[in-house]
Amino acid sequence: MKLVAQLEAMGFHPNSISYGFLIDSLGSVGRTLEADVLFQEMMYLGFKPRIRLFNALLKGFLKKGLLGLAVKFLVEMDRMGVCKNQETYEILLDYYVSAGRLEDTWMVVNEMKTNGIQMSSFVYGKVIRLYRDNGMWKKAIGLVEEIREKGISLDRQIYNSIIDTFGKYGELGEALEVFEKMKQESIVPDITTWNSLIRWHCKAGDLTKALQLFTEMQEQGLYPDPKILMSLISRLGELGKWDVIKKNFENMKCRGRQEVGAIYAMLVDIYGQYGRFQDAEDFITALKSEGFLPSASMFCVLANAYAQQGFCEQTVKVLQLMEAEGIELNIIMLNVLINAFGIAGRHEEALSIYQHIRESGISPDVVTYSTLMKAFIRAKKFDKVPEIYKEMESYGCTPDRKARQMLQTALMVLERRH
Repeated sequence: MKLVAQLEAMGFHPNSISYGFLIDSLGSVGRTLEADVLFQEMMYLGFKPRIRLFNALLKGFLKKGLLGLAVKFLVEMDRMGVCKNQETYEILLDYYVSAGRLEDTWMVVNEMKTNGIQMSSFVYGKVIRLYRDNGMWKKAIGLVEEIREKGISLDRQIYNSIIDTFGKYGELGEALEVFEKMKQESIVPDITTWNSLIRWHCKAGDLTKALQLFTEMQEQGLYPDPKILMSLISRLGELGKWDVIKKNFENMKCRGRQEVGAIYAMLVDIYGQYGRFQDAEDFITALKSEGFLPSASMFCVLANAYAQQGFCEQTVKVLQLMEAEGIELNIIMLNVLINAFGIAGRHEEALSIYQHIRESGISPDVVTYSTLMKAFIRAKKFDKVPEIYKEMESYGCTPDRKARQMLQTALMVLERRH
């Protein structure tokens, strides 16, 4: 960006290719405002962006949760005669499914069919996830037969969706069977596959199998995901098994996983075993000293680690440090902050974050609402839960199983009171 400023100070402008790379790069790291400014400048100078650039900016808007801005952008695309392609539809589906927007998802799927866009394995994977998140896991599995009938081979994307579906509903035996079948068909599991299996085994309390999978993943040459590390640390820490944590840390170091090992050790410190890194800034400084440049994902993992402990001030500090690195806040980070205040019993602050989300133009997703509902349940403010639930529905988010369960809990308490 400094080079662009110097170029413009000399009376010149980047060419269309340079603009494209800049906008794509800025959008990918969450700097959507700067990307949008460059896009508008590009249009003003008479350049005609290709669909790839429109998709890059659209993806950046939705990654940050700026649904309103994304919708306006789509209208502008139509006005300019730029037709959506397969990638455009997949970007929209990825966001709508993650945000729990059921009606919008089906609208995109129907539009794809109307326009003759083929349903890829990516699309089927998202539809499977949509069924799963709305409690229709058997229907999700039934969709696999439809895929086979259409002659579409089950690829990694679909297998991952099926494994995650079984895992979420506690059908871990079936998840492992699908995992074995996947390998028999010579489809190599990726980090998403391993993450899903480890996460759901942790959630079910089967730490022995989770650690076995964790070791197998590393033997396949894959780096552990910091989010998975945090899940393992959390569960093992609750049981006081710090010797197991230390053993796994040493194993990673032996395998040459220095960067991941550094993050792993620091996350352990956050959970209080060694009493270091109680300050987020110390954590980031230590990471940089290891030669590891923190990414948006790493900031999110760090914020979540503090949030799970109810360290609200440190969670806020992580977000401030992230912004100082030039990474804009997105809906995921703000949801983490709501969770931090909820765990700390500060439901009013959690509500203020939600209000900030609405006022700033970022669109709340199903996680936002369910996290806010949980905060009010923790504070025993059960009367607010149905209000949040109704607001979620009115805003176009389809309540998932977790949200429905929390609503039922709140209603039962309220009924007993009366």
